[in-house]
Amino acid sequence: IQSFCGFLSANVGDNVTLSCFYEGDVATKFFWYKQTLGQKPLLMSSFNKYEKNAIFHDEFKNDTRFKIEFETNGNRLKISELQHSDSASYFCVGSYSYNFEFGDGVTLSVKSQSQTIQPGDSVTLNCTVHTGASVGEHSVYWFRSSGHSQPRAIYTHGVTDDQCEKKPTTHTQTCFYNLPMKSLDLSDAGTYYCAVLSCGEILFGTGTKIDIESEETVATAQVISILSRGPSLSVFFSHNQTLKQEVPLFLLNM
Repeated sequence: IQSFCGFLSANVGDNVTLSCFYEGDVATKFFWYKQTLGQKPLLMSSFNKYEKNAIFHDEFKNDTRFKIEFETNGNRLKISELQHSDSASYFCVGSYSYNFEFGDGVTLSVKSQSQTIQPGDSVTLNCTVHTGASVGEHSVYWFRSSGHSQPRAIYTHGVTDDQCEKKPTTHTQTCFYNLPMKSLDLSDAGTYYCAVLSCGEILFGTGTKIDIESEETVATAQVISILSRGPSLSVFFSHNQTLKQEVPLFLLNM
């Protein structure tokens, strides 16, 4: 199995195509898997190369953004109108008898395009944390770094029930935190991080960078995957002068 491997970055709303090629006639059935950092791989599609009819599974079944295109010795997974939730690693798998061969896979990072904020405006940094059932108490911190300085803590959230929503069916909970920032000026320039402290470890997000250039404030989102024994944090833009950090679902099993 040969597939495009490495890292692919795209913007929200873009279309991407992931390719998978194979040699010989041994493998007859193929699959695409999606794996978000910290989660088990999810089966997206399955198909027989002779039938040329892909079947999408579970949450991908009725999502028309996903399509499979067939070629003589390969196939392509097309994802249209990218969303933040599409950020993940994708693997093409070939099967024959009881053997499965994985391609190298590609990691897709979906980021938002830059937005411009006028000086004096207010913004809100939002952080959404998804945790597993085995997670104990955790704390959320906001850090800021500027220039070549190390990040320093500027605010700490305590965890209260009114900040979290529990999902009994999946044994997970989602907690929401925000950091309002009013009347931005030059002193507010820097990179802001949402970080989670749990089980003696602190895990940083990728950071939201705020650049202030004379007449205008430009805020851009940076997305970098962090590999760790715990969760990953990703930073994205939302609209209406709100910067949003979302934490993909993870299990803090440390």
